[in-house]
Amino acid sequence: MKRFLTHLIIMAALMLSAGIATAATRKTELTESMVRTAVTHFIHRRTAHLGLEIRLKSMSYHGETQIPAGDVTYDVLAPQDWEGWGHGALALIVRVNGEVVQNIPVNVDVEALSNLVVTTHPLEYGAQVERGDVALQKRDLATAPDSVCRSLDEVVGMRVKVGMRGNTPVRSDYLERMPIVKSGQFVTIVAENSAFRITATGQARGNGAKGDTVMVQNLSAQKLLPAVVVDANTVRVEF
Repeated sequence: MKRFLTHLIIMAALMLSAGIATAATRKTELTESMVRTAVTHFIHRRTAHLGLEIRLKSMSYHGETQIPAGDVTYDVLAPQDWEGWGHGALALIVRVNGEVVQNIPVNVDVEALSNLVVTTHPLEYGAQVERGDVALQKRDLATAPDSVCRSLDEVVGMRVKVGMRGNTPVRSDYLERMPIVKSGQFVTIVAENSAFRITATGQARGNGAKGDTVMVQNLSAQKLLPAVVVDANTVRVEF
């Protein structure tokens, strides 16, 4: 009888240890769908304040990595200068029950649709941009130049300094403000402060848009002065 009980105890101990070992080594799969969900959530959080339509076009993870069973959480790391669209090299940190079990590199390609200003027809050098010359269209920021304009107000009234083809995004560095004061034009020079105001007639020695500084010759004193363009007929001298 004692031998029988001893045998049962040994068998129970062996079964218990086998069960513990099995639980400790139980695995689960980290599927492509799980990784895609984690990465997509990260990208949406990163771009949430920008009003963009975000779509994860592709990613490099396609396997089914084995990880321990348990409470799975993720952290996604990205380069600090990555805006959240285009090509990005990310790292997926996988934790199980709070312990890091995987650090997986994931390369992504992300589409970010936004309203961009595009030309409705070719724009030649020197032309002034009018309302009918441009329109807003949804385009992918990932394929647009960094200086692309996103508001019609940025563009209308500007002058083209680099010609553009039709149906292309408008770049701010291809535009310049229209000069409202022309070289050789007579202007009113204004110098004022809280105590007094002085005006004189002058002649512009350069072209200038509103807010630009141009050289102006005071006709009475025959002196050249830097002045800020106020409007099409007035410049202001700082003193």
